[in-house]
Amino acid sequence: MATSKLGRSPERRMELMFCDGDICKDAVRQRVIGKHNQIVLSGPATGQVAYTWSQDSTTNNANGERSNVTRSSVLLLVRPNDENLIKKVAEVVPNLTHAGVKVLLVPDLAAKLKFYYGVDDERIGLFEASMEFESRSSKTRHVNDSEDEWIEDVLIEPFPDLVCTLGGDGLLMHASMLFQGPVPPIISIAGGSLGFLTPFKVENMEDAICIALGMGNIEETPDTDKRSTHDIPVFPPNMESYPFDNPLSQASHPKFSFGMDEYICMTIRMRLDCRIVSPEGVVRSRFNVLNEVVIDRGSSPYLAALECFCDDIHLTTVQADGVIFATPTGSTAYSMAAGGSVVHPAVPSILVTPICPHVLSFRSMVFPDHVVLRCYVPDDARATASVAFDGKHRRELQRGDSVQIQMSNYPVPTLNRGDHSSDWLEGLKRSFNFNTRPRQRPL
Repeated sequence: MATSKLGRSPERRMELMFCDGDICKDAVRQRVIGKHNQIVLSGPATGQVAYTWSQDSTTNNANGERSNVTRSSVLLLVRPNDENLIKKVAEVVPNLTHAGVKVLLVPDLAAKLKFYYGVDDERIGLFEASMEFESRSSKTRHVNDSEDEWIEDVLIEPFPDLVCTLGGDGLLMHASMLFQGPVPPIISIAGGSLGFLTPFKVENMEDAICIALGMGNIEETPDTDKRSTHDIPVFPPNMESYPFDNPLSQASHPKFSFGMDEYICMTIRMRLDCRIVSPEGVVRSRFNVLNEVVIDRGSSPYLAALECFCDDIHLTTVQADGVIFATPTGSTAYSMAAGGSVVHPAVPSILVTPICPHVLSFRSMVFPDHVVLRCYVPDDARATASVAFDGKHRRELQRGDSVQIQMSNYPVPTLNRGDHSSDWLEGLKRSFNFNTRPRQRPL
């Protein structure tokens, strides 16, 4: 054994690496300390995310004033055919455009606001997007194509600074489908039935949008086009005026606010990158889903037969009505109804929950977010299968077709009324009556 000059064996140091596929780099969260090579964690894997707005100095004009081209933009999405909510939008849009916000609307809503409510402004723009990774060229996409080639198909212009959904949880799913690539922050206003993912109230909609855009409350937003009512002479010049205090103008109610000072909390909601792949490796369809992807038997009278793999290692043979691959956000949807666990939205994981399996031992499982899951329909299956993405865009799976599922690079950031834990726990109690029962009397 080799020894040092002092007669002692040279010490060896352990080095930790973080490997993603074939690429390894120095580990950041895991560290080695002490002479005995103790492995410690430098902090938690996840935490509360917050954002704030800063002014880019390059956008100022010669006088040091903010240029109009830096004005914020918001995309408003409204629950379809709800006239009360559409009327509310008709009231909000003029106030936002008057404050300098560019408002983006889908064509149907813009037409209804214009012809039914007379809302029309040069700061109102149209927004159209595809809800699938559709190739703009004739090139066939393959499963191993680089992400740079894919992202060209889903980049959206104009890209808003904020998305505001006025409706229920389903409208948030719709907003996620509109942005198959990067997603702007989304503020969800309650206007639906359940409201588990919509922590903001309708009456606070204007202020919530302005605060989220870093503009403060709507009444605090500078307005150079509108003369203050305090500067308008009510009495003739030769007539004595008297002080008048309008009780409605007094701050009898605190101003609406949320966040921590200038920081606004948000939940970074993981999505699943799902691809239907043919036996030849051609990607027939691709979606980023916020809740879940469901592979089931469709209209077939037979059980779905699937072979499932995790990182190309055989996981299980599924003989059931189907199987659910859910995100933490989707853990409170179909997966929960099928007996799956409820997972905090900040936990980076993929849930696999069977639907009525014809076996006693198939239980819901939770996988880390770095794995790649794949299920295919074997050649000897009795029937084809079916797949749906967030409950929509159903496709038939022929024998030999597979569905590849992995973490998407493009999450959905949603704004918190409080923080990610308080919003989530309050939603569980409010919407699902979580663990509610009469308390036992003391002995």
